[in-house]
Amino acid sequence: MAFSQIFSALRQREGLSQNEIARRLFVTRQAVSRWERGETTPNLETLQRISNEFRVSINTLLGNPQTLVCQSCGMPLTDDCVIGTNRDGGLNEKYCKWCFTDGEFTYECTMEEMIECCVPHMLGNGWENEAECRAFMARLLPTLERWKPEREPAEQGE
Repeated sequence: MAFSQIFSALRQREGLSQNEIARRLFVTRQAVSRWERGETTPNLETLQRISNEFRVSINTLLGNPQTLVCQSCGMPLTDDCVIGTNRDGGLNEKYCKWCFTDGEFTYECTMEEMIECCVPHMLGNGWENEAECRAFMARLLPTLERWKPEREPAEQGE
């Protein structure tokens, strides 16, 4: 589905006129009309405001079928209140709400502690064996942003 269709459906679902949503997003009604006709797409800053207004990810707004996963625990991120939040209340599409809220990690832990936290939630949700869960998480976590080893200064171009 295209942004124009998604945006129009969200606006109508909320019962907002083009004028009302334009005022909330600090744009003109003409801009809203062009978006809904598919003539233009908002810039990144405006997409972030739309994301916050409708509480959906930018990924969803753009009709991107890619599944996002929490870069701390690996949980799939969805728009139904699972996505974490930044300090300003906006959605943070890198982390789930259990790992990251109000711009901060909800807890400090080691990778091993994260694995132990996740395993009980995995059991019965497609996973039946604790050892397999632990092995899967041990392979997954090092690939996620929060757990990737920090690069040496020479690798960072310093």
